[in-house]
Amino acid sequence: MFLDYVKIHIKAGQGGSGCVSFRREKFIPKGGPDGGDGGRGGSVILAVNPQLRTLVDYRYNSRYEAPRGQHGMGSGKHGRKGESVTLQVPAGTVVRDLKSNEILADLTEEGQTFVVAKGGRGGRGNARFATSTHRSPREWEVGHPGDELDIVLELKLIGDVGLVGKPNAGKSTLLANISAARPKIAGYPFTTLQPNLGIVKYQEIRSFVMADIPGLIEGAHEGKGLGLQFLRHIERNRMILYMIDPLDENYELEIDPEKVYETFQVLQDELRQHSEPLLEKPASIVLTKKDSWEPGDWLETFTKKVPYPVLAISSVARIGLDELKTHIWKQLETIGE
Repeated sequence: MFLDYVKIHIKAGQGGSGCVSFRREKFIPKGGPDGGDGGRGGSVILAVNPQLRTLVDYRYNSRYEAPRGQHGMGSGKHGRKGESVTLQVPAGTVVRDLKSNEILADLTEEGQTFVVAKGGRGGRGNARFATSTHRSPREWEVGHPGDELDIVLELKLIGDVGLVGKPNAGKSTLLANISAARPKIAGYPFTTLQPNLGIVKYQEIRSFVMADIPGLIEGAHEGKGLGLQFLRHIERNRMILYMIDPLDENYELEIDPEKVYETFQVLQDELRQHSEPLLEKPASIVLTKKDSWEPGDWLETFTKKVPYPVLAISSVARIGLDELKTHIWKQLETIGE
């Protein structure tokens, strides 16, 4: 199961309390104070695990608490620190404070960690309060509470190329034909219910990651269709491929360049409404299902109206796939890391 958005409650451990104690030995019946400090409470840490692809582990457990620190003891013994709790998350996880919506961390690299809740400091024992004029202190401190907050974990898949298009535009078919990914494919809208990643091999030792995003419809940024749920994944991609079926299921009608351009505008507008910077990403337009239509004046008219390169492919007939991979690779090289 793919899960890319969860809310969880985090609580770090409270610090242990300080101890009130005095040194008592056979020949030292009235020794000085020797109460130790309490140990610091355990922290809650988020760590990137490159083998994870989803936040599904947090679906049924939404509360995490680190143990408290041990109390101080006599003979100057300090309490043991509480063990920290480490939560594993996939690369691309954004951490937000639920109350303020502030971004606390953006975890994108393998091995990256973030202390989301710091354990409370241990309280001081009475030995800490001794002075030259106050030799038998009985003061001590309670351990400080650890951080406690509600957070949102929001996964944004990291890919090189993001496929954007209406339902049934051929995104999943393309991914299945040029990578080892096996997304569900069928002839009805919203077959893809979750983002899919595939590694596309180019030549012998080169490759790039392609992300198939569920189809967008007009109003996706407002929650229509499945758009609002998955638009966030486009943000991580280095470039965008606008996938457009020129026939758009009207196989008996002549292709209208204005209708094709209108589809492109709908896709762009949904990205704009979600996040304006998405339109600044490098992009290309891919016209799909080329085995079902012929190029003509409409194609030239459409190509002149759009600001991006236009390619034509048929994933089923394997027309133009090698040219598409070469085009993507050259564009990614231009973009750089």
